[in-house]
Amino acid sequence: MTVESDEQTAREDALVERVRASFAGTSDARLKLLMEELVDTLHDYVRRVRLTEQEWNVAIDFLTRVGRITSPTRQEFVLLSDVLGVSMQTVTVNNEAVGDATEATVFGPFFLNDSPQIPLGGDLSGGAPGEPAWVQGSVRDVEGTPIPGARIEVWEADEDGLYDVQHDDFEVYGRAHLFSDSEGDYRFWGLFPTPYPIPDDGPVGELLRATGRSPYRAAHLHFLVTAPGYRTLVTHIFVRGDELLDADSVFGVRDSLIYDWSHHAADEPTPDGRDVGGRKWARTRFDIVLAPGEGVDHTTLMR
Repeated sequence: MTVESDEQTAREDALVERVRASFAGTSDARLKLLMEELVDTLHDYVRRVRLTEQEWNVAIDFLTRVGRITSPTRQEFVLLSDVLGVSMQTVTVNNEAVGDATEATVFGPFFLNDSPQIPLGGDLSGGAPGEPAWVQGSVRDVEGTPIPGARIEVWEADEDGLYDVQHDDFEVYGRAHLFSDSEGDYRFWGLFPTPYPIPDDGPVGELLRATGRSPYRAAHLHFLVTAPGYRTLVTHIFVRGDELLDADSVFGVRDSLIYDWSHHAADEPTPDGRDVGGRKWARTRFDIVLAPGEGVDHTTLMR
């Protein structure tokens, strides 16, 4: 890369300082910091890569198309944040490690408020196609004390990699909520997780193809766990052995969230005696540990 002259460097430095100074009168100290740091970072990028005007125009066109495809049911800017790892980094920054508290990961675009409630041991699949899966575990604090009455939201795709909201029939399946019992335990029937691609028919998909990246997410099951006095937990559990674990398109995989799942023949008795209709079934155990402190209500941040 060409070494810039002292005069050129001085001109570029002066511009950065003028732009930073334009925010000097910002009364909100946090906003002032955010804008000044953003200016530093953006100008540093432009200068380091020596961005051409043609490249700048391509970037503006890309962002314009991201905006145009965004709708009440599709957030392409969030998708862009996801594939650049910004969403996951924001999650990481805002969920500091506390003891052995369960790690958080990205929220995902398919959560819905007002999911149906199921009893302990109930079935959230709603008749969707897939291998039945028994999931059980406990909800405890970092000291190991059970947390009774914790609300556990669960949602997932069917075996075709589709969530209910991706269909036009308005049927609800693959999602529900339940509450931990007096001992902090929970259990339910769902579906064995399946990999699926993020929406890749827009500008973000073009970016992934141009950079040789896959749009696929590793197979996972979503959890949102809340209890008074504890940090809200948004997380997934993944499947050990899934070949996409190291290539998850939104960087959502944590080693601590990869679990063993066992598979069982159709004639093998289920944990609760349920008749699975001659199908093979799977099971896993996921023990949840909540960190202390009030958390963000993610149900108000739906994409």
